[in-house]
Amino acid sequence: MTDSKPQFRIGNGYDIHRLVPGRSLILGGVTLLHPDGLGLDGHSDADVLTHAVMDALLGALSLGDIGKYFPPDDPKWRGADSLLLLEKVVSLINESGWRVLNIDAVVVAERPKLKPHIECMRKNLSERLGVDFDAVGVKATTNECLGPEGREEGISSQAVALLGRL
Repeated sequence: MTDSKPQFRIGNGYDIHRLVPGRSLILGGVTLLHPDGLGLDGHSDADVLTHAVMDALLGALSLGDIGKYFPPDDPKWRGADSLLLLEKVVSLINESGWRVLNIDAVVVAERPKLKPHIECMRKNLSERLGVDFDAVGVKATTNECLGPEGREEGISSQAVALLGRL
């Protein structure tokens, strides 16, 4: 048996936040308007898409989750821009000798319609990840009125990340 180190690592991430009045609705760094004026509740900007991507990246290297690096009880991160937090995670990944190869993510929300905003989300993420636009996939789906997303109690996201050695 050889002692070669793996050249690729895969991670997955998941996040969900409640929809509440009086908060912004930000997904992939894009501010959206919910038809009922709802936004995502959380300590930072509650961008579930970006949070799922960060957890996928950290998980690929067994580095824990975003709560380890940006604890919700630390006032320093209150209202933080998740794209800036993503940059910090990417730096950590690169410092560990790895680079992001690609991301695939899905957002689960009944409303608002996300299709018109997907390309902008992909652009925001690809720029912060330091990868080509075509290395970031973002999809949107509904939950067909089932579960917390279907009842519009919240929005969730799942992401998968592929990393390669530098």
